[in-house]
Amino acid sequence: MSYLDHLSLDKKMASILDGEPFVLKKQKRLDFYLCSSIMSQQLSVKVAAVIKQRFLSLYDDKHPHPQQILETPFETLRGIGLSNAKVNYVQNVARFALEEGMDYKKLDKLSNEEVIAYLTQIKGVGRWTVEMLLMFAMAREDVFAIDDLGIQMAMKRLYRLDDADRKNFREKMLKISKKWAPYRTYACVHLWKWKDNGPAV
Repeated sequence: MSYLDHLSLDKKMASILDGEPFVLKKQKRLDFYLCSSIMSQQLSVKVAAVIKQRFLSLYDDKHPHPQQILETPFETLRGIGLSNAKVNYVQNVARFALEEGMDYKKLDKLSNEEVIAYLTQIKGVGRWTVEMLLMFAMAREDVFAIDDLGIQMAMKRLYRLDDADRKNFREKMLKISKKWAPYRTYACVHLWKWKDNGPAV
């Protein structure tokens, strides 16, 4: 059974599925993905793309090695449009990749929760950021981003949920999402597409 067939068992979810299946793609340079994700946070997709291109231009349009990032002057990174905090967070990722390791093969052996626990040790990397990495860099099919505002807005509208009681709202979201397992990542993708407010990844 394809993920579309499985998600179609939920009639409300079926109503927003289009015919084209979404394909998850692996990105082996997890450190670069995390850096890009941090740089794009709280920015429009258009602005995020400009800053990412400026970042790549510092390294001849190639994905930089963590050591190269650490050797780049703070002011140079500020100069491409990053805040002080984002420069620190990007450098934190690079330092962690060098000291602790962020090899794809190493992380691929871990469960979703183990990857989240491992990478959220980095200051500036939260659970949502790692969930996006699991979905769009590690191609994990069963990740549910419950804290994503776009997902919350979409589910509130599609399932007519009341979010006045936050705890009750989250419990209802989790209950609904269990029907989508083991394809919760795809459910999130279609909810974002439906609401047209997906993350800049």
